[in-house]
Amino acid sequence: MSQQPVKFAYWVPNVSGGLVVSKIEQRTSWDIDYNRKLAQIAERSGFEYALTQIRFTAGYGAEYQHESVAFSHALLAATEKLKVIAAILPGPWTPAVAAKQLATIDQLTAGRVAVNIVSGWFKGEFTAIGEPWLEHDERYRRSEEFIRVLKGVWTTDNFTFKGDFYRFHDYTLRPKPLQQPHPEIFQGGSSRAARDMAARVSDWYFTNGNSVEGIKAQVEDIRGKAAANGHSVKIGVNAFIIARDTEQEARAVLAEIIDKADPEAVNAFGDAARQAGKASPEGEGNWAKSSFEDLVQYNDGFKTNLIGTPRQIAERIVALKAVGVDLVLSAFLHFQEEVEYFGLHVLPLVRELEAVQVSPAKAVPA
Repeated sequence: MSQQPVKFAYWVPNVSGGLVVSKIEQRTSWDIDYNRKLAQIAERSGFEYALTQIRFTAGYGAEYQHESVAFSHALLAATEKLKVIAAILPGPWTPAVAAKQLATIDQLTAGRVAVNIVSGWFKGEFTAIGEPWLEHDERYRRSEEFIRVLKGVWTTDNFTFKGDFYRFHDYTLRPKPLQQPHPEIFQGGSSRAARDMAARVSDWYFTNGNSVEGIKAQVEDIRGKAAANGHSVKIGVNAFIIARDTEQEARAVLAEIIDKADPEAVNAFGDAARQAGKASPEGEGNWAKSSFEDLVQYNDGFKTNLIGTPRQIAERIVALKAVGVDLVLSAFLHFQEEVEYFGLHVLPLVRELEAVQVSPAKAVPA
């Protein structure tokens, strides 16, 4: 288990509808004023990262979407320590544009931007904006080239690259990012192609929500492959957090979210997600084993089971850390007040439990 404290990130609600496909009342807004205040609350509450979402088209209850890079910069301008991870989709973005955008933002924010490379799973989105739709593993091959180019452009002068998707000829980017060796690079996905890509090039790997046992198997697979490649990768896990004073209250909130789910939107999301997964060589992807209830939360966040009292949630977070999780990527129903509650009531317990785990064992009298 890592000796470093587990880190916390939150999903930025820059997309309407919150983080559940449900008609339950939410005191969460996708507008910039709400999100600026949320970022400041999260920063004060002990969150180190925020992850903006990228969507180009409406669907699954998300009628409106703000673009991720511009939105990330706005949140960085409103905070002092928070690092914001901008989601970028190869295809609509070229690595030259992304490298330039992010290097500038990094300079303007004293090194607080990161990037999440989204390989893409929603064919309808690509079709709607006139982008070619690649086969499953080809999307990951393109993303891997994208990452290799970002690293090269950010760290070397006179960069040359001859790939299947991108080509550079004696290119020098200036100014380069402040962060050394480069801004952190995140990615997600549960397919073999996604895990193998992370084990070669990514700094961080996001996995969908899962049980402790399921996450342990993924961590061991990725870290074993990374070690064989002379690489290292950190692990983040998705979790929808419902922290309440009693477990009964928390479970009641979960039940209401699911009871008020939008069946048409959930089923449409599930169909699209499964079609994308079936296109992989192994025939499954992120949502292959997700039930209707799981799909009410986009990233299987209910499966991680961070639902209950602050003590129960803190104990489960430390259990995740014990199997190799470095970061919890969190979503909430009512973001501002629940992020603040988490910082006041859950995070201190996590730190207490971590301190107990790393303290030397007391000597046993003879």
